[in-house]
Amino acid sequence: MLRIFSLNSLLIATLLTVGYAKPVMSESTNNLTVIVDGIRNQTGEVCMRIYSSEKGFPSSSSSEVQSGCTKITGNSIKKVFSNLKPGKYAVAVVDDQNGDRQLNKDFFGIPTEGFGISRNPIVSMQTGSPKFRNASFLMDKNTTINIVIKYSLDP
Repeated sequence: MLRIFSLNSLLIATLLTVGYAKPVMSESTNNLTVIVDGIRNQTGEVCMRIYSSEKGFPSSSSSEVQSGCTKITGNSIKKVFSNLKPGKYAVAVVDDQNGDRQLNKDFFGIPTEGFGISRNPIVSMQTGSPKFRNASFLMDKNTTINIVIKYSLDP
């Protein structure tokens, strides 16, 4: 009799637990494809950083969401970043010729390597470094963006 009571108690507890269980919804993730055009050099690699906020954008690696480099094989390259959550992002790109994975600048702060920013904003002495809000794009599905490498500041 005790055995039947224990079995009934276990069965009731299991049914109550199942009744209150909430389904777990997995958060959708997406791929971001970055196409970089206008590469002048045929050596080195193009390095990219993806940011989800203005913190550190566009030069600090400490606040990036994802990053990666691709060997240069022509005047255009493509890199796919996976498992990004829907949201707002911006991408910074460097034609890294010396392998240090950062944008090198001269004494005046002018880039000495090729660079690019998502949405291709104007970068000049007057505008300075682009702001996240001017370079960001909304990603709610698999997204492809094109970035054109610049080798000098805009006039």
